[in-house]
Amino acid sequence: MSTKEHTVRIEPHGRSVRVREDQPVLEAALAAGLNLPHSCKSGHCSSCRAQLLQGEIRYPGVRPLGITAEEERSGKILLCQARPLTDLAVEARLSAPVADVEIKTLPSRIAGLNLLAPDVMQVLLRLPSVERLRFHAGQYLDVLLEGGKRRSFSIASPPHDSELIELHVRRVSGGGFTERLFGAPGSTEAPLGVGSLLRIEGPIGQFSYREGHSPILMLAGGTGFAPLKSMLRHVLETGRRREIHFYWGARHAHDLYEQARVLEWVRREPRLSFTAVLSEASAAEAAHCRVGLVHEAVLADHAHLDDFEVYAAGPPAMIEAIRSEFPRRGLRAGRLYFDSFDYAPDARR
Repeated sequence: MSTKEHTVRIEPHGRSVRVREDQPVLEAALAAGLNLPHSCKSGHCSSCRAQLLQGEIRYPGVRPLGITAEEERSGKILLCQARPLTDLAVEARLSAPVADVEIKTLPSRIAGLNLLAPDVMQVLLRLPSVERLRFHAGQYLDVLLEGGKRRSFSIASPPHDSELIELHVRRVSGGGFTERLFGAPGSTEAPLGVGSLLRIEGPIGQFSYREGHSPILMLAGGTGFAPLKSMLRHVLETGRRREIHFYWGARHAHDLYEQARVLEWVRREPRLSFTAVLSEASAAEAAHCRVGLVHEAVLADHAHLDDFEVYAAGPPAMIEAIRSEFPRRGLRAGRLYFDSFDYAPDARR
């Protein structure tokens, strides 16, 4: 692969970066200190969508799932996958809601480990006493690993309760970090436990709660609950008065690993409603929840989405269905905020 470099001008930031032909534009921009809108970094979520103003790019393989053929014809590109073939000029989205937080690299210690489900671990991180991590509800952080690798996890705790940083870590087959965390038998690396030291970088990402008065639809798929938990606690515990309809989709009941806590919130807050949706429910489970796909449950309950803001976090298929179908029910442009969770082994930046 050629290592030739090209100049990429990024508007409206007025910045130029040098990008290798084998390097994603987003990677070079982040390394240069430009925190452009992004999330999954794998071409699924479309958070890093930008307008190509000048030049030519290529993708490693077919067009990424996060961009449609129509968007591609209109000049849209995904910065996390686009490699430059010439000098480029691109117009990236501004992200004012998260522009006031500083991305830091900090040491932290594991202060608590709690198994929430057979494959989900709650990890509580404590920062040094002189440090605080300022973030917006919905953002994530990276755990920095050996060899330049990293794993991304949404912050489940709210900004006003950041003494311990809460993460929900799903066990990933082949993921060295998660196997050490879950104490996988036969692992050649030392297990991670309470007291273990980790390096983190954050906050990262453009998925964050926006203040407003419109009613909210929240959709979580699996551990997509983590960033929405941060948002829900932020709204419920800081006196904000907003109507929220929360839908949590999973395969089986045990995957709704904090359902009891959500139901307690519902009992205390009349403006919050909750619907559990299981895609592979047993006969016994089906008696206590909705059966099917979570986005379909929302559409069955709400014929018109004109008045709503939508926050969604979960697997790429769920996000793609929401992006495709919700606008047909009247969801306005600019009122869908999402984070696509692409479960992958430990990856380099």
